[in-house]
Amino acid sequence: MGAVAEAVVDLDAVAHNTRLLADLAAPGAATLAVVKANGFGHGVLPVARTVLASGATWLGVTSIAEARQVRDGGIDAPMLAWLYGTDDDFAWAVRHDVDLSVSTPEHLDAMPPGAAVHLKVDTGLTRNGVAWADWPDLVRRAADLERRGTLRVRGIWSHLASADDPGNPSVALQLERFEEALAVAGKAGLSPQVRHLANSAGIVDVPAAHYDLVRAGLALYGVEPIDGVVAGLRRAMTLRARAVNVKRVPPGTGVSYLHQYVTDRDTTMVLVPAGYADGVPRLLSNRGAVAIGGVRCPIAGRVAMDQFVVDAGDLTVALGDEIVLFGPGDGAEPTVEEWAAWAQTNPHEILTGIGARVPRTYVSASEPGRVGTQ
Repeated sequence: MGAVAEAVVDLDAVAHNTRLLADLAAPGAATLAVVKANGFGHGVLPVARTVLASGATWLGVTSIAEARQVRDGGIDAPMLAWLYGTDDDFAWAVRHDVDLSVSTPEHLDAMPPGAAVHLKVDTGLTRNGVAWADWPDLVRRAADLERRGTLRVRGIWSHLASADDPGNPSVALQLERFEEALAVAGKAGLSPQVRHLANSAGIVDVPAAHYDLVRAGLALYGVEPIDGVVAGLRRAMTLRARAVNVKRVPPGTGVSYLHQYVTDRDTTMVLVPAGYADGVPRLLSNRGAVAIGGVRCPIAGRVAMDQFVVDAGDLTVALGDEIVLFGPGDGAEPTVEEWAAWAQTNPHEILTGIGARVPRTYVSASEPGRVGTQ
């Protein structure tokens, strides 16, 4: 461990998760691996190469800027981008074989000749996607453009709002609405190659939503998408640091800003060189924990921008000793789900919030040559 803090990414775990999710998909359904937000904080290029070698055949990104990262990395797999204004560089996307999502009539008007598009219909998430009232007119116009050879409608898709809540009635309603949307598109003359609706939770629990393509997001990185349902995923990221200061203090010692933590005994304080600028949520102040030497220790006082303090009790700790902030959960270390609960957020925010100044180190027992740092 060269840096005082680093995120270690287990590419074998990513590969395992990809294979598991691809196997859960319905027969004939391909797998799109969502590598947006720098691969959910894990590193877009190492993750993209791993998932494509492990059963995924498509990649999903949010923006055209993210698509450029992938293509600049030499990856030419089928890719879908889905969030942008109407004035982005769509011509670049067409030249580099990036499929584009269309979520408004204005976006359809902005598509350049030769674009391969996925028409997104809002089936009930009420976020992105073509409004239901606009859907019939939009598919008619898209079909006309396809007949003229201006563009190709490769896909029709939507996104589930509550697949992570088994039995939620909105899932069945969205499935019904999606079928209606497909029927309307078919009457307009469209025959999309890929119909897709299922996210990570949908892959695990809603087989009726698998259609031609499933979109694996958070689950790729080892977080079970449905509370209480164990699919067998393996967490891929371990966030760790080294102790940079260790001191023994007496009872009544105030710790960190405003002394919101005061010791009640003789104890050992350990300084961890990571803070909220690195993705350690400030809400972990006085409520989060880390692991030192296989023992869970509480965060003492406020998390600062670059550092926080841990109360190690009577543990023997030396400068340079490893501190595991979160990891796979095989030992005493907290998991990313626990960090999310302490921070009153979701694991997505924790993982994507790990800052750029924290280097990513890649490990793979199956492919030792792929070990490296980004």
